[in-house]
Amino acid sequence: MIRLFLMERASWILFFLFSQLLVLLMGYLDVSIPFQSVVYIVFLSCLLFLIFLIMRYYKETRFYRELKHHNQSFDVTTVPDPASPFEKIASEMITKQNETYKGQLDNLQINVEQEKDDILNWIHEVKTPLTTMQLMIERITEPPLRSQLLYEWLRIHLLLDQQLHQKRIAFIQNDLYIEKTDVQQLMFQEIKSLKQWCVQKGIGFDVSLEVKEVLTDTKWCGFMIRQLLTNAVKYSEASDIHIHSFVDRDVTTITLRDFGRGIDAKDIPRIFDKGFTGTLHHQDHAATGMGLYLAKQVADALHITIDVKSTVGKGTVFTLSFPKKNEMIRLASM
Repeated sequence: MIRLFLMERASWILFFLFSQLLVLLMGYLDVSIPFQSVVYIVFLSCLLFLIFLIMRYYKETRFYRELKHHNQSFDVTTVPDPASPFEKIASEMITKQNETYKGQLDNLQINVEQEKDDILNWIHEVKTPLTTMQLMIERITEPPLRSQLLYEWLRIHLLLDQQLHQKRIAFIQNDLYIEKTDVQQLMFQEIKSLKQWCVQKGIGFDVSLEVKEVLTDTKWCGFMIRQLLTNAVKYSEASDIHIHSFVDRDVTTITLRDFGRGIDAKDIPRIFDKGFTGTLHHQDHAATGMGLYLAKQVADALHITIDVKSTVGKGTVFTLSFPKKNEMIRLASM
């Protein structure tokens, strides 16, 4: 700040030094004026000017020093009070610009909320004909055609479900209800919802659950497991998916192991990034890069840790570590 102040006042300082040099020159050339007295006057002037400069530095930079450490918020009351006409101009411009930006942000937020509501309404509207379509498909007597149509119906249903939860996930903290959840029932329910897809791809399940109950939010935990199962089914062919649960040091753990195409080691740190579809099969248009991202968002909200181990061509293991009981009780009381 001192350097900036001196740069700002450089012309004034140079003018003062030039004037003092001029006085010294006049005292040197004019023999009628004692040169020693001129030097003394110049010294006193420089000393007084230095003191004046220090005082003005603290006075003139107070506003800008406080402004530099001002927090980046829309609260204009935290802007320091101006003490000079130029500081008042700066303060007024900051206030006006802040009001303009706040108005624009409010309008954008209203538009985003409106768009989100419109999308949610659209999804709910689409669910009605989709349910009707399912009933119509089940009445088809040709098994191959019915199976294929149900498979395509399921894909649309899963995409709509993913989109619905994606719009709600920003407010997940307001929607959590921690309770005892029957993991076995939840797991079988999610497997049943993927039945047609699994039949189409020749995929079975080996489920062995030592732990039957956990403290979590049933709806969001089901959505997270659905994304992991969908991911496992999507990238597997004619193989089983192994699901196990156990307790290790008071931590309930669920593992989901598939024997699909696996994930490249360099991609594992990025698989939970939004929109990341992997480098091994980058041309795969079936990947959206959203399933695992949403699963990780839900897991973080539920304090569930997801670990991934994978070998290309041999499969992937997702390990879900649920928080301890006392941690979930604390989360439920928040």
